[in-house]
Amino acid sequence: MLTERQMLVLEAIVRVYTEVGQPVGSKSVVDFLPMHVSSATIRNEMVTLENNGLIKKTHSSSGRIPSFLGYRYYVDHIVKPGVVPAAELANIQNSLGVHFQKIDEIFAESTKILSDLTNYTAISLRPETMESRLEGFRLVPLGNHRIMAILVMSSGVVENQTFSIPKSINGSDLEAVTRLLNDQLIGLSLAEISKKLRTSIPVMLVNYMRRPAGILDIFGNILKQAAREQVFVGGKSNILDFATDSNVDELKSLYDLVDTSNNKNIGELIGIQGKPIQIKIGEELTNQLLDNYSLISASYDVSDHGQGVIALLGPTNMPYSKMIGLLDAFSDELAKKLLDYYQQFDK
Repeated sequence: MLTERQMLVLEAIVRVYTEVGQPVGSKSVVDFLPMHVSSATIRNEMVTLENNGLIKKTHSSSGRIPSFLGYRYYVDHIVKPGVVPAAELANIQNSLGVHFQKIDEIFAESTKILSDLTNYTAISLRPETMESRLEGFRLVPLGNHRIMAILVMSSGVVENQTFSIPKSINGSDLEAVTRLLNDQLIGLSLAEISKKLRTSIPVMLVNYMRRPAGILDIFGNILKQAAREQVFVGGKSNILDFATDSNVDELKSLYDLVDTSNNKNIGELIGIQGKPIQIKIGEELTNQLLDNYSLISASYDVSDHGQGVIALLGPTNMPYSKMIGLLDAFSDELAKKLLDYYQQFDK
């Protein structure tokens, strides 16, 4: 553990480096500290911090910058969430205060708002909806043996997918199947529906078609889409602003990391949640492309509708205190908005 003065010196180096983006010398630390200490004393403390691997030189005659361990120590033991200015909080509330037609619009807009506020990349994971209940299911013929399957959940989630069907299935078959599925499954949770799809529903469908597996696959696929965690990303190109390598292939790979078409990448990036605020720095993000980045994520509960996650991906030398406070406040406002939205379905 560090002494109180050493922690103050480390905090000064992190904060000053965040503000100016240049190696920090002893004079800058002296000016930052709340008490008077000589430059010689600060230099001695900086040597101790360097020997402990918490700060490092960028070249022989420079000041110091925080190391990975220095940032880790800072966020674990020193940093405190910043207070969000009233005007900024009001801006968040007003931006989220508009009427949204679909639940996904809230998540998409929230990442846009957060990325605009910070100039970082914002990521949102929609809460899982396994306890959500089915409100309606339709199969709409599109012609050329293609149909659109539409599923509506009590949570406000609406999913649709287009499929090809065998020529042997006609319009009356589709109507009969739609009636059967609605009669048997309306009001059930996704977990209950999944169970019935494996047991009683296939037997019933045999009355309408010789091979019901195709329709069951269609329903199962759209069900999985409704149940899975949906990923939303705002400010994708912002991640390139902090790249240290101008190699085109490297930049493309970096951008692909936050591509919403690959939910697995982003899911692994966020990792397992549990704490209200979680911070991953550099090598903890398990991708060499992100060695100079940090991810701050906040988990929030939406009552019976599950747990969501909102996160910021930005440079390692981000202003942690400000970003932690902002993300904490933003996740609270997002949870309130989602609860307000869900009320219309919970009645």
